[in-house]
Amino acid sequence: MPEYRPAGRFLGLDEAHSAPSAAAWVLPIAYEMTTSYSGGTKNGALAILDASAQVELYDSAVGCEAALRYGVHTLPILHPTLESPAAAMADITAAVSALPIAEKVLVTLGGEHALTPAVVRALAAHHPDLIVVQIDAHADLRDSFDGTPHSHACAMRRCLDYAPVIGLGIRSLCQEEVDFARSSERVTLIAAEQMHTDSQRRYLDQLRERLKGRSIYLTIDVDGLDPSVISATGTPEPGGLSWYDCLTLIEAICSSGQVIAFDCVELAPAYGAQASAFAAAKLVYKTLNQVMRARGALPR
Repeated sequence: MPEYRPAGRFLGLDEAHSAPSAAAWVLPIAYEMTTSYSGGTKNGALAILDASAQVELYDSAVGCEAALRYGVHTLPILHPTLESPAAAMADITAAVSALPIAEKVLVTLGGEHALTPAVVRALAAHHPDLIVVQIDAHADLRDSFDGTPHSHACAMRRCLDYAPVIGLGIRSLCQEEVDFARSSERVTLIAAEQMHTDSQRRYLDQLRERLKGRSIYLTIDVDGLDPSVISATGTPEPGGLSWYDCLTLIEAICSSGQVIAFDCVELAPAYGAQASAFAAAKLVYKTLNQVMRARGALPR
């Protein structure tokens, strides 16, 4: 059975604004089994929670102290079994499936990216029109890596069992992934270079059209952003999204369909790298505000 341990409240909210009646629920997952470069993602969720207490609640994009309007309930940190990657995924799926979140927005904090398909699996059963939107440096489309199909390098390949995938900001992939993406009608990759050279941002129009009316699961791997924004991650790649380009992208995603849940993964906190944890925490908050504004809980 999955194990839970206490954690601090996201944004350091008081009891009145962090009760189970809150519109958003945060599930931190301390999972790390398949990292392939530098480690530390098991501490990512806790680092985001700690840093979030320093984030100001006023968000100029929505013109208010947004979290005080909709509330955020923080669940205890989930520590899935480390018996095997497959067993860990089963633990995470069972934990998410057991949550009474039919009318909530679920925010999952990781943890390595391998956890995403386990969450998607639990949610897809209730959302047959689900589509996964991925912000990431890596395609994560390998069928297996380092002896397991449940590697972080296979996260989107496993998500395809439950929903089509649109990857944005991609700039690192192998030939297997290139060939698979070209052959699959369920995969769309928009490379970071394409986004950078598209001064008219036509890719946003393409994205909006694909997402119109759909239920969306948004997965944010922090290495999708440039290392100048977030450097504390296990597999950093140059040429990533800038802070404001990322926020523009997220606003377009949230306003095009209904984001039912999202995650932020692959933060690998390091001593002296508080800026990365704080940026991740603020990114989660600003993403949540866009989700809530699209749902009518915040002013437009």
